[in-house]
Amino acid sequence: MKVVILCGGRGTRLASETGAIPKPLVEVGGKPIMWHVMKIFAAFGHTEFILCLGYKGHLIKEYFLNYDLHQSDCTITLGQSISAMTHRAHPEHGWRIHCVDTGQEAMTGSRIKRIESLVDGEEFMLTYGDGVADINLDALAISHRTHGKIATITGVRPLSRFGELMVEGRQVVEFSEKPQVHQGLINGGFFVLRPDVFRYLEDDDTCVFEREPLEQLSRDGELMLYPHTGSWQCVDTPRDLQVLNEQWANGAFWKIWDKDTCRTVSGIAAASS
Repeated sequence: MKVVILCGGRGTRLASETGAIPKPLVEVGGKPIMWHVMKIFAAFGHTEFILCLGYKGHLIKEYFLNYDLHQSDCTITLGQSISAMTHRAHPEHGWRIHCVDTGQEAMTGSRIKRIESLVDGEEFMLTYGDGVADINLDALAISHRTHGKIATITGVRPLSRFGELMVEGRQVVEFSEKPQVHQGLINGGFFVLRPDVFRYLEDDDTCVFEREPLEQLSRDGELMLYPHTGSWQCVDTPRDLQVLNEQWANGAFWKIWDKDTCRTVSGIAAASS
């Protein structure tokens, strides 16, 4: 499936980084966070991306325009017309990336609506350019096709920001430092959508996908849940960025494009289905 990635927001809670660059280009382990997101999808064969650009979107275009050059050794002949010959392919060879300016001030719903023609009447995946997970996208797609509804949303339990206390009376019987939240699920940002979803969207800057469109899909019985029980993390604050960089240095949970890891994730899903 094609993968639509929302990349246009200002990332105001990460202003220390996003004053100069768009939030999806904020680096984790020396690579933009959106690169990590795209690698997750590519691990499952989804390598055609539609990037919904907005704030400083030209920098995202420039990043991918120069990607081959920056990832490879090259030969440059000075004094001639500008050209460079790269000497080796990189793992992202063959990715197809559509960079679409969806407006500086547009909300998420209008950004999605404005790439409708590129989806071309097919099912597609949707996510944000700032969240990673060790999610099995094959299992997500199967779940979506099984129920036949318009939209599937991934529910996750984020890590708690604080240590969790289990108490009996005044006695602490268990302490867990920063565990997963046990109560309730939140939007994990990995969707599968049928093209009917565009009927719920408007080409108006104020259309917020997570408000009226998802609320109406829910009321119509067209929104289904895919529960992800593994790990998930987004980058909203400097602290989130620090956490992800620390995790990358110590073996990132979302690095499922490693063949052995990806095979293990797929095997777990197959065994449980």
